[in-house]
Amino acid sequence: MNPRTVNMVLAATIPAALCLLSTGFNAPPAHAQPPAAPTQTAPPDAPSTEMKAGESSLTGREARLAAYLSGATFTGQFTVDGKPDAAPKPESYTIASCEPLAEKDMYRLKVKIRYGDVDGEFPMDLKILWSGSTPVITLDGVWIPGLGTFSSRVLIHDGRYAGTWQHDAKGGHLFGTIQPAADAAASE
Repeated sequence: MNPRTVNMVLAATIPAALCLLSTGFNAPPAHAQPPAAPTQTAPPDAPSTEMKAGESSLTGREARLAAYLSGATFTGQFTVDGKPDAAPKPESYTIASCEPLAEKDMYRLKVKIRYGDVDGEFPMDLKILWSGSTPVITLDGVWIPGLGTFSSRVLIHDGRYAGTWQHDAKGGHLFGTIQPAADAAASE
């Protein structure tokens, strides 16, 4: 693969991974549910009994989201705007870990990416906003050394992800499915 092609793919792949990290989260199917806290049986997007409507807590949905994303693999495709005849390209990322940070709506994600000459685990502090009960990974003009500036929006819903990515002047869409760590371990 020539260097320009690798850079274009990385330009789509890195934002896609970041977008995946900012995905919204809205009650995946039972087989894809994140592990519930021992005292909670509510779906991940339901407020805990300790929270009042409209409040959030690092022990509530944020903790359930972090548990769901930790070890999850996102497998799907991305497109590049301006190339209507090009087939979507495959992508796959694993989120090694996800933890809520003290700052509101911020999470530290460690993402495993292997593509072309890039093979590593990248820690990233990202904002995950909530649209109702759906988490949306949000990246605004973040410069990543050696790769460029990225923006993205990725939401998670029902075991799937979808969103947009932007790397400098190039951008596109991304979409696919999420395999939680528990499902991956069960299928091995």
